[in-house]
Amino acid sequence: MTRFAFVSSDRPEAQAARQTLAARYGAVEAAEADVIVALGGDGFMLETLHATIAQHKPIYGMNFGSVGFLMNTYSPEGLGERIAKAEKAVIHPLAMTATDRHGAVHQALAINEVSLLRQTAQTAKLRISIDGRPRMEELICDGLLLATPAGSTAYNLSAHGPIVPLDARVLALTPISAFRPRRWRSVLLSHTAKVRIDILEAEKRPVSAVADAFEVRHVSRVDIVEDRGISLTLMFDAGHGLEERVLAEQFSA
Repeated sequence: MTRFAFVSSDRPEAQAARQTLAARYGAVEAAEADVIVALGGDGFMLETLHATIAQHKPIYGMNFGSVGFLMNTYSPEGLGERIAKAEKAVIHPLAMTATDRHGAVHQALAINEVSLLRQTAQTAKLRISIDGRPRMEELICDGLLLATPAGSTAYNLSAHGPIVPLDARVLALTPISAFRPRRWRSVLLSHTAKVRIDILEAEKRPVSAVADAFEVRHVSRVDIVEDRGISLTLMFDAGHGLEERVLAEQFSA
């Protein structure tokens, strides 16, 4: 029999569902489970993925949030059968190395995106280099983000970036409210690209770097690469896999 670990957000309905499922199917600790069942919204799914990276467990989510793009519909019925037939999506996170103005180095992983955001009323000034070669000497903007395919339908899409199929092996680099060059939009980069962002006039125009929910303020430089050494597995009900959801999003109004 499949051994389940149930985790939930702090929403009362999610916690009640966890108790119902644990009583019905039995529950073990995450380290002993075959599948981790996450009950919450997309944000909680990201928290669960980050918390269980070292355990290499597939995660099956059931939605108790708002959008639920990474989640399945909640039902206490037939959990074993749903998981047995589930489609798997393997995703790889971004590895961010951010150097702050004091020279301290901060590292974090991002499943959705790494974003750079201005901290004050003044716009940010950024230099973009790809694989060691400067590609844009000065971008004046509110910010910039690098999104994974899985994260391309989140903040990246809201910033008018492209939706990226999961198997495309590309990353989306998208400006946030670009002022100069005004008409510069997203670019697609190979998933092997090494991206460096240097913050120009960092003292006058401070910038923070955010890897999912991990924030470093007053950064001077940010390096980002995809970490293919880490594989995260999400499970979706048959016919409702992540690739299908990404494709459907491209044709939504």
